[in-house]
Amino acid sequence: MGQFLAVFYSDKAGPRWAEWYGLSAQDRAARDAAGLAALADWDARHRDDIVYDGGPLGPTLRVEDGQIAPVVNQLTVFMVVRADTQAAAAALFLDHPHCTIFPCHAVDVMPLLGG
Repeated sequence: MGQFLAVFYSDKAGPRWAEWYGLSAQDRAARDAAGLAALADWDARHRDDIVYDGGPLGPTLRVEDGQIAPVVNQLTVFMVVRADTQAAAAALFLDHPHCTIFPCHAVDVMPLLGG
């Protein structure tokens, strides 16, 4: 079995976030509660596949050309899973609540090489 890094993306200027911000406070709270329950369920169903829970990613500093500067990117959450193939690892995320309930729009799944 291989290990795979999954990185979630969320475009805060995109249509999923526009929809999210368009919800009433009550609707957003209800969706948030449903999403958290769905995340707990997803984690429980995939407990044997999860190598490292990862978590949300915070503000980014980029080191480039000898300079350090804050940047905004779409990287939102990461985790490490195990699967027989990269395609099998990617399939784990087809119904992930970050993309079906919350406003993430994509997940990149890549093999961890070496080690």
